[in-house]
Parts: sequence; C-alpha cells; structure tokens
Amino acid sequence: MSAGRKLSWDWFAGTIPENVIVDETAYIETTFSFQFFRSIRPGGVAYGRGASTYLGTMFDVGPQGRVTLGDYALVHGARIICDAEVSIGDYALISWNVVLMDTYRVPLNSHERRKELELVPTRLLRMACADVPARPIRIERNVWIGFDVCVLPGVTIGEGSIVGARSVVTTNVPPFTIVAGNPARIIRKLEPRTTLPHAPT
Repeated sequence: MSAGRKLSWDWFAGTIPENVIVDETAYIETTFSFQFFRSIRPGGVAYGRGASTYLGTMFDVGPQGRVTLGDYALVHGARIICDAEVSIGDYALISWNVVLMDTYRVPLNSHERRKELELVPTRLLRMACADVPARPIRIERNVWIGFDVCVLPGVTIGEGSIVGARSVVTTNVPPFTIVAGNPARIIRKLEPRTTLPHAPT
C-alpha cells in the first residue's frame, strides 16, 4: 500500500498519521485527507479490511475524536467532522459531498458564537473549535448514503438503509428503510434480504 507512512502514488507530500490504523488491503487515495486530523487517541482513524477513501474525503477529527471504517466500506469525497465518534459499518457506501458531523463546533447562543468566530482568524488552521457537546454518529452495515447528504449529531442510520441525495438526517433511521428530504422522512421500507455475512478474517 505504501512505503512507511507515505503513499507512493500521492500527489500531496503528506504522511499517514501514526495513530491511523490501516489494514493492508485498505486504500487511501491521498494523505491530504488528514490535513485537519488532530486526534491524539489510539486508532484516531481505523480502516477495516478492503475499506477505501477517495479524493475529497476529509477527516476533520478533533483531539478526542475517533472514526472507524468497517470492512469494505467506501467513502468517496465526504467530510467527517468528529469530536467524539463516527463509525461507518461494513459495506457502507458514502457518496461525494456527504457531511457526517457529530458536533456543530460553534455555540447555539449567538453572542457566544460571535466570540468563537472572532477567534477563527487567530488559529493556524482557521477553524471553529468551541467547547460544545458532541454526540456519536453510527452508520450501520450495508448503508448507502447519496451525494450532498448531511447527517447531524447523535444519529444512527440502521442496517441496509438508503438515504436519498441532498437529504438532511436529523433523527435515527430504522434498518432497511429509504429516507429522503430536509428533514429526512421515511419514503418506504425495504424487504430485508439474506443478511450479509461478516467479512472474512
């Protein structure tokens, strides 16, 4: 896959952070995906067997954040904003311009938010990073999320579900369900087919 923590095919002269775990069968298109990665946790990002991330995927992970990609999960150009935990299950398919955010990074109170925005220009990465609550996001196995979707803090998307393009997911999605819209609503239920086996070890 790589020579040390570098990628031989990478257009960006970066390295894979030391606390990122990458299965030997996984694929990372570019280390630019880690430009906003600041996690100090062991396994701040963990790639399962055959998992892959492609151009445009950004791990905007705070110091206590952790992101896991299950076996054969595919993320194509999503932004993952994580200060607690974002888990993406086996065989999940995440389309381009998806935003998974377990935190808002700014206060809801307008006065406090203004103070936070005034601090952004003083920071090296020009980021909002107020001390606000984070609530984990869970994307379960065999989920398909269409392009331009936003998944908000605390949401679980159940196994085998599909989220229509440009939806905003504000509440949990039951397994084997199609949802769409802003806010996302149930369109119809899916018939659970034979359950996917767990990936070979």
